[in-house]
Amino acid sequence: MQVTPELVLGTAAGFVASAMWAISVVVYRSQSKEIRPLAISSVKMWVALAFMSIVVILPFRTSPFFVPIESMFYLALSISLGAVIGDTIYLTSQERIGVSYAFPIAMSFPILTYFLAIIFLGDVLVPSRLFGTVVTVGGLILISREQNKADEDGLSANLDPLGIALAFMTMVMFATGTVLLEIGVTGVDPVDANFVRVLFGSAEFVPLFLLARHQGMPMPTQRAAKIVAFAGLFGMAIGSLLYVWMVKLIEAAMGSVIGSTSPLFAVPISVLYLKERLTALAAVGVLATVVGVMLVVVAF
Repeated sequence: MQVTPELVLGTAAGFVASAMWAISVVVYRSQSKEIRPLAISSVKMWVALAFMSIVVILPFRTSPFFVPIESMFYLALSISLGAVIGDTIYLTSQERIGVSYAFPIAMSFPILTYFLAIIFLGDVLVPSRLFGTVVTVGGLILISREQNKADEDGLSANLDPLGIALAFMTMVMFATGTVLLEIGVTGVDPVDANFVRVLFGSAEFVPLFLLARHQGMPMPTQRAAKIVAFAGLFGMAIGSLLYVWMVKLIEAAMGSVIGSTSPLFAVPISVLYLKERLTALAAVGVLATVVGVMLVVVAF
């Protein structure tokens, strides 16, 4: 594959977004006793809306805001399926069957994205890229299982059918949302596209948050909310903008692989700052992920 400026910039944007997500996830987990997962998702989405509202009206933009109605539909649907419905059902799946089982199933979405892109977007099947996608997903699964096997609390001994079904549904939501994003961002400035996405996503989280509060979800502490908001500024606000830009430059199939590599960046964080030991399987996972991504990017 020819190395173009779009390929270099898109890949770089995806890796930076993944690194930001990895760091923000560590911060979110550190506040898990003071703020519930739904509140975290809501706060980070609302922070992203505030950030994008400023970016979209910056005076030095070269073109005015413009998103066709058809594109707006696809962009709104992409955020609904991915960040709202997908994330919500993933959290439920994770509670029922544990991270070590829910994550590998859900994070297999780049493989499904590739086939959906072939069917609906006219992408061409490149065997080396498909192989690289599978290798990358396999590496990420190894990393995740090694990082989270201590947190299972016996869930793996009694796998819940609903939890497994929700994990597979998450995979479908993530893959479909990524393909819809490529359609929606075609011919649209990434800033405008991401503003539309977080606007609809923020609106959808309002009733979800109010319903959770009505059902007894405690309000997050001010300290936790501020910490999550600060992490969300990088992980969700800037990260989502970079993700949209990446998909516009290198398309959904490749973008889904690059965008799913956040566990790779979580490894050095865990080793250096959380003092966790790098196991042999995790090291194999890191190597497989790197090789897989290289195959995807330079597919021939």
